[in-house]
Amino acid sequence: MTELRSILDEAARQGLISPEAGGRLLPFLIDRGVAVAEAPALAAEGPAWSDTETPRFVRGFHDVLITIGVIVALVGLWGLAPLYAVPPAIIVLSEILVRRQRLALPAVALTIALFCWTFLLMSHVFTPWTSEIGSELTQFVAGFPILLGLYYARYRVPLSLALSIMSTLALVLTLLLRLVQWLSGNPAFFVDHLAVLAAVSLVCALGLFATALYFDLGDRLRRTTRSDIAFWLHLGAAPALLYSTVSLLSLGEGGHIFDLANVSARTPVVVATVAALMLIGLVIDRRAFVTSGLLSLGAAIFSVFRHGSATVDTYIYTTLIVVGAIVLIVGTGWMPLRRLVLRALPAAISQRLPPG
Repeated sequence: MTELRSILDEAARQGLISPEAGGRLLPFLIDRGVAVAEAPALAAEGPAWSDTETPRFVRGFHDVLITIGVIVALVGLWGLAPLYAVPPAIIVLSEILVRRQRLALPAVALTIALFCWTFLLMSHVFTPWTSEIGSELTQFVAGFPILLGLYYARYRVPLSLALSIMSTLALVLTLLLRLVQWLSGNPAFFVDHLAVLAAVSLVCALGLFATALYFDLGDRLRRTTRSDIAFWLHLGAAPALLYSTVSLLSLGEGGHIFDLANVSARTPVVVATVAALMLIGLVIDRRAFVTSGLLSLGAAIFSVFRHGSATVDTYIYTTLIVVGAIVLIVGTGWMPLRRLVLRALPAAISQRLPPG
């Protein structure tokens, strides 16, 4: 029955039958004794292809329960013990839960805990939050790829490698900014030249996206940890692309990207950028490119209603309805929309992408 259901699901994904027809066909075929003689050859090669982008770091409620315990214990330790008492606890828990028991969700929680601890440690040692991009900022960022890279070398957690790659690119970004600042001879160069800052940030965001694609295209059926690494990289690349692009294209309007007083002027830029990211997400089958733009899209829609004559609660709830409707439409129609997009692409490109 399971094999028959998977075959009907595959037929629905390829557009041969509708999902509703597949659901009606299954009991019809079972009642008439139809069965699969042997499992499809694809099943012997690895896990079945899934078009739902199922996260493999959630394997059951056992993982969830252990993760809750990890979080509660570390928060308690963080509140009572000094900062330097946290890494030994992370290492001990990682040895037991990650290296020995291979629990995926606790591995994610412990990686995030290490990232937070590194952030606090670097903040205590260095003071990077100044208008000038100097050595303090570079040294602050440099600690992340080192510690997270060592953690990955020991425990092979995909998130730790993804965070190490992202922090490495952040380090490259700070070095590029310092180089431009040094060449200009002006310590406050980027205060007066925000377009250059946005352009350099966009280049690094594109580098992160290219790295994510490298891991993604190397595992188009998403059976290995390369796909898991790509998932986290896309989760970081999507907002980086969004906010660097919007910043670059809307600098003439002034203000910050989250400044609701000025966001209405850049609403077309936000909407166009989010639409482009949604299209990219459809092509590469990554929903992170949709979710990353929801905050900015919501702010843009909010500003449009805000400048109307409606009351506060009206345009807040209207914004929620519009954003929710967009998510539901894109989510429920993801695979049909993706098939349309893939048909428009050359075969040489579509064959390297995840199946539609």
